[in-house]
Amino acid sequence: MNPVLIIFLVLAFFIFMSSFFTVKQQSSVVIERFGKFLSVRNSGLQLKIPIVDRIAGRVNLKIQQLDVIIETKTKDNVFIKMKVSVQFKVIQEKVYDAFYKLEYPHDQITAYVFDVVRAEVPKLKLDDVFERKDDIAIAVKRELNEAMTTYGYDIINTLVTDIDPDIQVKNAMNRINAADREKTAAEFEAESSRIRIVAKAKAEAESKRLQGQGIADQRREIARGLVESVEVLNSVGINSQEASALIVVTQHYDTLQAIGADANSNLILLPNSPQAGSDMLNNMVASFSASNQVGEMMKKNNKKIVKPKPIEPQSGYEDDIEPETK
Repeated sequence: MNPVLIIFLVLAFFIFMSSFFTVKQQSSVVIERFGKFLSVRNSGLQLKIPIVDRIAGRVNLKIQQLDVIIETKTKDNVFIKMKVSVQFKVIQEKVYDAFYKLEYPHDQITAYVFDVVRAEVPKLKLDDVFERKDDIAIAVKRELNEAMTTYGYDIINTLVTDIDPDIQVKNAMNRINAADREKTAAEFEAESSRIRIVAKAKAEAESKRLQGQGIADQRREIARGLVESVEVLNSVGINSQEASALIVVTQHYDTLQAIGADANSNLILLPNSPQAGSDMLNNMVASFSASNQVGEMMKKNNKKIVKPKPIEPQSGYEDDIEPETK
């Protein structure tokens, strides 16, 4: 076989095969003819004229995400870093606009996000930024939709995924939060203490009431027993006064017996009635008076002195003395 024919057949085969191409799902292909836009081909097996038509580019129709980190200042002069995630996709009917009107769509989206965030955040204080981050995300989405729809892009959603203040600001916020929680804990502890005190007071009041009721019942039973004892003694010929005295003496000695039953008791009983105290005072005064009288008598006896008799000269003593010679 002629070699030239073989080469021609091989070239024809490759040219024929290059006429077919495939487009993946969720993507589109832009076809140009002699450098001019021809058509947009969607997923599947496609055909083009070899050498005349060429694939200018492929456009991804899937939802994409772009994370934009922005540093901005709040109304109370706190610098924060915000992370905004933009989810977008190319509108299938506007593949031409998305491919030919924007060369760097990511840079365009980033610029719009910076513009909107730096316009919204300085209107809010730091606490409001955390509370109203959804409002910031909605504002970003609204502005991006108005701008990017013209270029064939649809903004699916925008999310403020991170708000990062300075480390000193975060420490201060943590201290404020801790102080607030300590205040709340102190209030709950105070309320708990108040409840315990009230409950304890109620319990003590109830205890006193029951104790008083018990004492009253005890005294009532004692009185009933005394009445029965007096009636029994009266029945054997003892009058009420004698019976009462007998009962009092009996209770007195029962009490002494109960106190003395404890081997470790250091209790000393003294008279405790007003009359008994007066009698004890009178006895002490009488004792002191008697003691003073005895002391005076002893002093008088000690002052008495017995005088000695004069010594008489013995007989014959004067004869033995010779007269002095002049």
